[in-house]
Amino acid sequence: MPRLLKRLGMDSKMALGYLGVILFMMGDGLEQGWLSSYLTDNGLSIQQSALLFSVYGVAVALASWFSGVLAEILGTRKAMTLGITLFLIGTIVFLAIGLPSMNLWIMIPTYSLRGLGYPLFAYSFLVWLTYYTPSNKLGTAVGWFWFSFAAGLNVLGAYYSSFILPILGEINTLWSAVIFTGVGALIAIMTNNDDSSSGKNFETRQDMAKYLLKGITIAFEKPKIGLGGIVRTINTTGAYGFVVFMPAYMMEIGFTRTEWLQIYGLLWTSNIFFNLIFGIVGDKLGWRNTVMWFGGVGCAIFTAAFYYVPTLLGPHYFFTILTACCFGACLAAYAPLSALIPSLAGNNKGAAMSVLNLGAGLSTFLGPAIVGAFIGSIGTLGIIWIYTILYLLSAFLMKFIQLPRKEEEKSSDDLTNLKDVVGSSN
Repeated sequence: MPRLLKRLGMDSKMALGYLGVILFMMGDGLEQGWLSSYLTDNGLSIQQSALLFSVYGVAVALASWFSGVLAEILGTRKAMTLGITLFLIGTIVFLAIGLPSMNLWIMIPTYSLRGLGYPLFAYSFLVWLTYYTPSNKLGTAVGWFWFSFAAGLNVLGAYYSSFILPILGEINTLWSAVIFTGVGALIAIMTNNDDSSSGKNFETRQDMAKYLLKGITIAFEKPKIGLGGIVRTINTTGAYGFVVFMPAYMMEIGFTRTEWLQIYGLLWTSNIFFNLIFGIVGDKLGWRNTVMWFGGVGCAIFTAAFYYVPTLLGPHYFFTILTACCFGACLAAYAPLSALIPSLAGNNKGAAMSVLNLGAGLSTFLGPAIVGAFIGSIGTLGIIWIYTILYLLSAFLMKFIQLPRKEEEKSSDDLTNLKDVVGSSN
């Protein structure tokens, strides 16, 4: 087993941690593909549903931003413990009081508390990973992290819901999330049985506060890191926006809810495997080139296709699944950002990860916010084109996020070798 894990780019400690992340994110994401349609079916408008998810996204963004530096101030284990605690409190109150009453004044703050908890847990684990993993294996390691993250959040959660909803119903299915998140958090926290990964010693509270602000100031001190945060925001903006309006649109075309959940699940099934592939590709061909071409340009193409294919062909299950899988694969090509941006930060990896994590969190706000702001005026097609343009913008911004010279030369040589091989094969 240790030999097999080594071939996969991990050790037993990392493998247990990844398992914990999978289970936690499965509990966090099991409602993603259907909660919006459930809310609109039970009294909320699309705009109100978008508001709930947008405010949730603000909470995710705040927790994501500061998760990196908090992990170094508190230690990764304490930060992960704080994250699961906030998540469970928010979940229990949301399910016990907010959802049965459909009272937005209760639903928004309690659902947002979940949004504070999950990034603090998951991204603190990612900070631990960036310190624990040798630099020459970091691209593969973060690929495994995003594999685990997406497998739980978007694949296993969606498939679990598609099978269990007819049996347990919506409310009880949501309650089952407490089991998955609790068990997953326990495994991951026990795996991280030392806090040597935090690596920061602060003599005074002023020193802590100064480093906390580092999660903001580093984006201006090192503009490339700030641009990386913008690219990371765009990365999953479309994906988080889709869950607000695409379920209703797909069912309007003729798909059933179960079919939509399966399409959504296969989108992320593709994503988790390509997280691994693009993690390795990024190490070989260059992190920047991978994000720019496979990520930005690829997502732009398949965002548009995700609308036009089912619109033109109708509820054609195979071609819609194929398009969704291609979109999910291109989303994964942004994974090397988690290796590239910390490599530009020197000894401030946690602060750099905070900027990336902020981008990940902002996408959970920006995606639904775009829907809430524009769905009434420009409709589904207009929203699709906003996302498409954003993905092209992310590809353009990657031109300015250069690797350190030594790494850039290595990546350039590798890319040239690949072109030579492809050219000779033709």
